Amino acid sequence: MDLHGTCPGVTDLKRKARGRLPKFVWEYLDSGTGAEAAKARNRASLDRVGFVPSILHGPMEFDLSAPLLGQVYPLPFGAAPIGMSGLIWPDAEGHLARTLSAAGLPYTLSTVASQTPEDVAPHLGGRAWFQLYPPKAESVRRDLLGRARDAGFRTLVLTVDVPVASRRERQTRSGLRQPPRLTPRLLAQVALRPAWALGMARAGMPHMRTLDRYAAAQPDLPPTAHLGYILRTSPDMGYVEWLREHWDGPLIVKGVLRAADAAPLAAAGVDALWVSNHAGRQFDGAPAAIDVLAGIRAATDLPLIFDSGVEGGLDILRALALGADFVMLGRAFHFALAALGAKGPAHLIDLLKRDLEANMGQIGARDLASLPAAIRLPEAG
Repeated sequence: MDLHGTCPGVTDLKRKARGRLPKFVWEYLDSGTGAEAAKARNRASLDRVGFVPSILHGPMEFDLSAPLLGQVYPLPFGAAPIGMSGLIWPDAEGHLARTLSAAGLPYTLSTVASQTPEDVAPHLGGRAWFQLYPPKAESVRRDLLGRARDAGFRTLVLTVDVPVASRRERQTRSGLRQPPRLTPRLLAQVALRPAWALGMARAGMPHMRTLDRYAAAQPDLPPTAHLGYILRTSPDMGYVEWLREHWDGPLIVKGVLRAADAAPLAAAGVDALWVSNHAGRQFDGAPAAIDVLAGIRAATDLPLIFDSGVEGGLDILRALALGADFVMLGRAFHFALAALGAKGPAHLIDLLKRDLEANMGQIGARDLASLPAAIRLPEAG
C-alpha cells in the first residue's frame, strides 16, 4: 500500500484514526479542556506565522539535523509524552519506543503511561526521555528516578503545568472515567471498532502500571481515586533543585509559558525549557504556545523545546524559526498509530521529513539555521 497516497498528511491520519477508535478513546486523545479555546488558539496562532518565499536557488539538498543537549538528531522532532498511550492503541509505548529509537529520535515515556520503564527498556536507544509527573513522597521520587535511569533513560522531563487536575468536559461527556472501566455505554462504542477491540482483548485493559508498586503505600487514597493521585503535588523551585541534585543527566522543565521563569530555572541548573500549554488540555485561558516562544527565546540562552498544536512540517518550521531548538509531537504520533497500527509512526516520520523539505525548498532554506531570515510575523492589530 502506498501510504503517501492514502495518508499524505497528519490530517489524513487524524481522520482515519477517528474512524478506528471508540468514541471515548478518540475524545481522550483529541479533546482539550473547557471550551477548547486554548486548543483552537494554538492552531490559529500557528497559521498566522508565515514565511516569505525565496526563488532562484537552483537544486537544493537539505540538512535537517538538529543539535540538542549534547546530541545531534537527524531530524528536529520527536515524540512527546501522552499518558495512558496504551488506551489509544495496544502496545503504543512499545511501537513508539522501537520506531523512534530506530530513527535516532527521542521518545518520551510518561509516568502515567500504560507500560513501565522496565517494559520499554529493551526497545530504547541512547536517546530516550522520561517524563515525570511530580510525586509528593520523596521515597517515590527516588525510586522512580532510579527505575528510569536503570531502564536506560538519560534525559528527565519534569512537567510543571499540572498543579491541579484539569476538567476535560468533552472527555467526561464521552463516558470515560479513571481508572477506565468498560461500562455498557463504552462497550457499545467498542463494538463498533473491531480492530481496536481485538487488540485490546489480546493486550488487556491498560492502566498506569508504573505506579502499581506504590499503591500499597497509599492507604489514604479514596476508593474512587486512580493511581495518578500518587502524583498529586504542586512543585516549587525547591522541587526542581532537588531533582537537579538527584538526576545526573539532562533535566528539562516542561510547561513554560512566561519569559520571566527562564532565568530562575537556569539558575536552578535546568538544561532546557519546554515551551508548551499542554496542547490546550490543562488551562483554557492559556496563550497559544507559539505566541510566547519568541519572548522566551529572547530571555534565555537555554535550549528550547516546543509543542502544542503541531500538525505538520510547516508548523515545525514555524517553531524553529521563532527560536525553538527542537519540536515534539504527541497527538500526531498517536493518530498515526490508530490509523495505521505498527506502520504508523514510521510513516509519520517520513511524512514530516518530506513536508519539511518541501517547505524549506519554497523559502530557500538549506538548513534549519536559515529559517529565521524567512519568517514573516503577523502584523500587530
